[in-house]
Amino acid sequence: MPRGVEATISAMDESHLLAEISRVLESDGDRREKADSVAKVVRRARDYRWVGIYEVTGEEIAVIGWSGPGESAFPRFPITQGLSGTVVSSGAAIVVGDLTTDPRYLTAFGSTRSEIIVPVIEPATRKVVGTIDVESEHKYAFTDTDRATLERCAAAIANLSRI
Repeated sequence: MPRGVEATISAMDESHLLAEISRVLESDGDRREKADSVAKVVRRARDYRWVGIYEVTGEEIAVIGWSGPGESAFPRFPITQGLSGTVVSSGAAIVVGDLTTDPRYLTAFGSTRSEIIVPVIEPATRKVVGTIDVESEHKYAFTDTDRATLERCAAAIANLSRI
C-alpha cells in the first residue's frame, strides 16, 4: 500500500484474524500445511502481496510455509544473514520502508520495495523460534498497526514449532 494510504485493521477484524489462525492450528494437517494456511490467512487479512512463515533452527532460518505469487529465492539461509537475521538476533520486529536503502535485504523478489519481519518467540524460553515475513511491492507499505497485528499473529503461532 503506498505511503500515506493507511488501511487499519479494526479490533473486530484482528479478532477474526486471530480466531482464523487458531482454527488453522487446531485443524488436522502437518506443520507445513498449517504454516501455509496461516500465511494465507495473514495475507488475506490486508491483501499483502507475500507472507512467509519461517523457523529458526540451529544455524539457519528456513521457510516452512508461504502465500503469494511465488517461492522465495532464499528458502533457507544462515541465521546471521538478512533482515531476518537481525530480527532473530535482536528479538524485535523490523520495518524497512525502502529496501533499496538497506544492504541487509536478501533479494527474494526483485519487485519488493518494503518489508516487515516480526519474531515468533517461544513463551517459556523467550527464544526466537521463527519469523513472519511480509513483503510489498510498494515503498513504505507498513504501518504501526501492521506491526502490532503481526506481533499478535506471531504470538498466536509460537507453538507451531511443537505441532
